[in-house]
Amino acid sequence: MAAGAEQQQEVLIVTGMSGAGRSTVGNALEDLDWYVVDNLPPQMLRPLVELVERAGTSLPRIAAVVDVRGRDFFSELQEIIQALRTGTNVRVVFLDATDAVLVRRFESVRRPHPLQGNGTILDGIEAERIRLAELRESSDMVIDTSDLNIHQLATLITETFAEEGRAGLQVTILSFGFKYGLPADADLVADARFLPNPFWIPELRHLSGEDAAVSEYVLSQPGAHEFIDAYAAALAPVLAGYQRENKRHATIAIGCTGGKHRSVAIVRELAERLEQLPGVVVSVKHRDRGRE
Repeated sequence: MAAGAEQQQEVLIVTGMSGAGRSTVGNALEDLDWYVVDNLPPQMLRPLVELVERAGTSLPRIAAVVDVRGRDFFSELQEIIQALRTGTNVRVVFLDATDAVLVRRFESVRRPHPLQGNGTILDGIEAERIRLAELRESSDMVIDTSDLNIHQLATLITETFAEEGRAGLQVTILSFGFKYGLPADADLVADARFLPNPFWIPELRHLSGEDAAVSEYVLSQPGAHEFIDAYAAALAPVLAGYQRENKRHATIAIGCTGGKHRSVAIVRELAERLEQLPGVVVSVKHRDRGRE
């Protein structure tokens, strides 16, 4: 494997106590563009690492979720991890929680612990702790999820494993025409029809809000800049809250009658404001700009 690829590729093994949040961690890693393999038998780790090495930079980050469902395979995990560390950038994250919290979580979903057999949930937890004690001690990171809900755990994983400089929230600002219907995927919708419509000006009708003449006309109208300023200010705490709640994507829609003039001009201006917010990457789409 080339030196550049070796520096970029990472293998993360997610393991730990049943009920401690492995599924939540796997989902959070997928949102960060890790390639996640769930319930992987430890003996498959070597072939998986070989695949990563052959893929090079096209598969830079892969996570394997390994747990006691691997049954007999699990006893070999520690040995396999030690062997992989000699030539691969491997990290192990161990998820844990108190017995009381784990019992409560299993009772809430009405499922047995995978090791309880004919005993109680607590019997299964105790057996699992014994089996995983050595692995816990040798893990690179131990995360106690006892006091974390699923959103807080996902946020912690995002903050820990996101690429440097990666935005916490991808925001799409979308222009549309009300006469063609509301966007089904919009989180927030605003109405630009309070501004005069350039459609009724012959020299502007064939243009769009991306043309300077239309943009200048729309933004020069009374209330245009006041609306943009106020809406951008109102969105700032909303988008910050989305990030705290680990919401990864948001769509903000701005509509006018046909989606060609006013909404397009407003969207472009609003995008410039929101791009200045921390942790936000903005993309612009115009759903109905090309319609007649």
